[in-house]
Amino acid sequence: MDQTRYQIGIEQLRKIDGVGGEKVIESLKTIAPDLGNYIIEFAFGDIYPRPGLTLAERELITITSLLTAGGCEPQLDVHINGALNVGILPEKIIEAFIQCIPYTGFPKVLNAVTVAKKVFADRDALPHDQPVPGKR
Repeated sequence: MDQTRYQIGIEQLRKIDGVGGEKVIESLKTIAPDLGNYIIEFAFGDIYPRPGLTLAERELITITSLLTAGGCEPQLDVHINGALNVGILPEKIIEAFIQCIPYTGFPKVLNAVTVAKKVFADRDALPHDQPVPGKR
C-alpha cells in the first residue's frame, strides 16, 4: 500500500465526508478491506486533490453524478453531507438536482431530493424558500 496516496486520501476523506466517509470505510473492513483502500487511495488520494476544480465543484459533480446513476441513495447521503461540509449551500444542491430533471427524469431527482431533505433536516440546514421563476 502506497502510504502517500493513502495518507492524502484519508485526509481528503476526513475533510470532505467526515464521520460519514469514515463509517463507510470502517464498514468495509470485515468484508472488503481492499475496496476501502481503493476508495481512499484512488478516489480521494488521486482524483480529489487534482488541480483544476475546487472541492465544492467536485462535490457538486459527485452528487449530480450519483443522482444520474440512480440507486445510490446511501452514497448521496454521504456526499450531500460532504457538499455541505465544503460550503455548498442547500439551495444550490437543490437547484443542481432540479437542473438534472430534463436529463435524468423526475424519479431520480425526487429520490435525490428525498435524501437531501433528510440530510438537511439532520443538520438543521433546510434551504430557504426560493421564488419560482414566472410566479409572483
